[in-house]
Amino acid sequence: MRHTRAHTGNRRAHHALKAANLSKCSHCGAAHRPHHMCLECGYYNGRQVMDLGAEKAKRDARIKTKEEKIKNELGIVDTPAEQPKETKEVK
Repeated sequence: MRHTRAHTGNRRAHHALKAANLSKCSHCGAAHRPHHMCLECGYYNGRQVMDLGAEKAKRDARIKTKEEKIKNELGIVDTPAEQPKETKEVK
């Protein structure tokens, strides 16, 4: 059976997205999803559940080793970046 535009619109009237409810972190004050760990400090319910500093360090090390592996496979040699030349201002 055919769905008229009016009936389709009436059905879709309830499909609108709602704004996310956010809670305030008791440790750092950042906004986070309710019943979820704070993504800024790693605390949930007043206790630290994840050390975000250590996780970031592990991630950075993993990315660095991956970049070095790719450079070695491609045979790219690191060269120091050129410093910009000084230019005289003209008035």
